[in-house]
Amino acid sequence: MTTVLVLNAGYEKLQFVSLRHAIRMLFRDVAEVEEAAEGGPIGHFQRPAVIRLKRYVQMRWRHRGVPWSRKAMLNRDGHRCAFCAGRAETVDHLLPRSRGGPDSWLNTVAACKKCNNRKRNRTPEEAGMRLLFQPRVPVWADVIAR
Repeated sequence: MTTVLVLNAGYEKLQFVSLRHAIRMLFRDVAEVEEAAEGGPIGHFQRPAVIRLKRYVQMRWRHRGVPWSRKAMLNRDGHRCAFCAGRAETVDHLLPRSRGGPDSWLNTVAACKKCNNRKRNRTPEEAGMRLLFQPRVPVWADVIAR
C-alpha cells in the first residue's frame, strides 16, 4: 500500500496516511500537494508523495510522550536486532515478562528470532549476550516512520 507523508501547516512531520486518505484530504481542500510522486495523475490531482495541511493543527498530544507499542518500539530500533544488528522481527524483554518485566521503552529491544530464542527466559547478562545499543525512551520523530 502506498503511503503519503502529512506535514502540518508549519512543515512539521505529522504522520503517514494511505494514498486514499490523502486524496480525500485533497478533495476536501484541507491539504495541498507539497511533493508529487512518480506516476500519472489521479483524477484532477497529482499523485501525492507529501501533502501539507492548509491550517495549522495543534499537537498537544505530542507533549505527553510516546506510548509504548510493538510497532513504535521496532521503529525506534530501526527494525535492527539489538544483539546482532540483523533484521528484527520480534520484541525481546531484557527482564523477561515471566520475572515481572514490563512492556516499557527501557525494558524492550528489537531482536531477530535467532537471538530471541538464544536468550530465552534469561537476562542478556545471564545469556552471555551483549547489547549493541541501550534502549531509550523515544521522541515522536523517532517513531513516526514508514
